[in-house]
Amino acid sequence: MGTKKNMEKAEESRIVVFQKKNIRRTLHNDEWWFAIVDVVAVLTDSKDPSGYIKDMRRRDTELSKGWGQIATPLLLQTEGGNQKINCANTEGLFRIIQSIPSPKAEPFKRWLARVGYERVQEIEDPELATKRTKALYRAKGYSDDWIEKRMRGIAIRAELTDEWKKRQVGQEREYAILTAEISKATFGLTPSEYKDLKGLERENLRDHMNDLELIFSMLGEAATTEITKTQDTQGFDENRTAAKKGGKIAGFAREKLEKETKKMVVSKENYLDAPEKRKRLEKK
Repeated sequence: MGTKKNMEKAEESRIVVFQKKNIRRTLHNDEWWFAIVDVVAVLTDSKDPSGYIKDMRRRDTELSKGWGQIATPLLLQTEGGNQKINCANTEGLFRIIQSIPSPKAEPFKRWLARVGYERVQEIEDPELATKRTKALYRAKGYSDDWIEKRMRGIAIRAELTDEWKKRQVGQEREYAILTAEISKATFGLTPSEYKDLKGLERENLRDHMNDLELIFSMLGEAATTEITKTQDTQGFDENRTAAKKGGKIAGFAREKLEKETKKMVVSKENYLDAPEKRKRLEKK
């Protein structure tokens, strides 16, 4: 039961794909809410979706009047970390779509209805969320071994954030700082520095890590969780100290492996771009 719960919570913020374009979404009041700016970008191909939204609201006065009921600021991943972005649920997006003349509107409506129904299914059977995530990774070309590590990492991360919630660490900004402390101690890089190294923008960093990078990420967070529980850390400052300690344990193990193998764990390459992975995919 605990694993199911952790997996479900780990799915609370993720990216879905419509016609090869990313749309950020998050769980709010037990339903999916989607980044309005991402939806508008997909439907309009606008280079300035925020400007398009302003123009759309000027054109559609009724939409503008009800905007406060449609758009809700929710935390989503951005280039600068987690920030509040205007989001809408399925009902709200259907209203927005009415104001967007686009040939993509009808297929998007069907896609949106299907995604919304999937959430209902996931509430009834949380294992479906895990199965869908695995299927999505396989479709992108990830190996089963990598997927198992990634899913295990998601569960470990969920367990850590659960502990932080219990210990008066409740803000996303504080989560980001603690995560950066673990990463810095583990790899010598904060997540934002790591993404720059790999040439990533909005993409999820861990989705582009190789096997060893994932393993050491898990070790740093699992060690932090264990220290947090054992020392009964409370509040942000104590948990920040625990995060540094947990990261150092993983960092020491990484340095020891690098010394023995004469190879660096931290890589500029994105997982699917690595030569050996390309060869594997070409053989399929």
